[in-house]
Amino acid sequence: MDKTQNDMTPHDAAEALRWLSEMGADEIIGEAPVNRLAAPAPKAATAVVGTATVPAAAPVVVAPGASATQYQSLAEIEAALDGFDACPLKKTATKLCYADGNPSARVMLIGEAPGRDEDIQGKPFVGRSGQLLDRMLAAVGLARTAQDRESAVFITNVIFWRPPGNRTPTEAETQMCLPFLLRTIELQKPDVIVCLGATPAHRLTGKADGILKLRGTWVTANVSGRNIPLLPTLHPAYLLRQPAQKRLAWRDMLSLRQMLDVR
Repeated sequence: MDKTQNDMTPHDAAEALRWLSEMGADEIIGEAPVNRLAAPAPKAATAVVGTATVPAAAPVVVAPGASATQYQSLAEIEAALDGFDACPLKKTATKLCYADGNPSARVMLIGEAPGRDEDIQGKPFVGRSGQLLDRMLAAVGLARTAQDRESAVFITNVIFWRPPGNRTPTEAETQMCLPFLLRTIELQKPDVIVCLGATPAHRLTGKADGILKLRGTWVTANVSGRNIPLLPTLHPAYLLRQPAQKRLAWRDMLSLRQMLDVR
């Protein structure tokens, strides 16, 4: 009998897949099988680019900020991202996840990166955290499906492809996507920005404090010479893990409502 042949029965294979799914393995990110028993290959020399360490033979390609200014509409940005191959996250993601909501909305919401459900549907905040976000917005008279500018929202992320295993995006990955986000803000022209979580708040304010310290305080984001009121708040995914903190998020939503009413 050939010892290299896999003698697993179909039933055993199905049970193994079921177990993997229950353990949270919901994707395959490798392009080829890996022999875990083989001796490890020698480590390549590395170089530091920003705060991300990458192989010296494969320098990070960062999309220059000027390159995004050529796009004159949100549709052009989405088409450009669809053909943008410099970000390695695109290889492991299922779909591009650019934006959702009303492009004419007064409010822009910015999250960190797509999760599993977002990767499947190609839209931001459609999973459990997105459902919670929709309820939070509805409580202050806002909705992503609203047709009028006053009660509509526009939603996007700092990162447009799902990081494998929902890990935190690297500095290099963020820098690749940031010019497209900034150009999106320029074209969408929101009256206010709400940052959902620390990552977008850090990128747009330059502050490095934790989100519990940043949240609830209005600051000013300067995008291409335009000053935009910005409110950091807690990410809905965090609220699902820490429901007691919903009281803080509710205060932030009331603050958002007040800001919209006076502007």
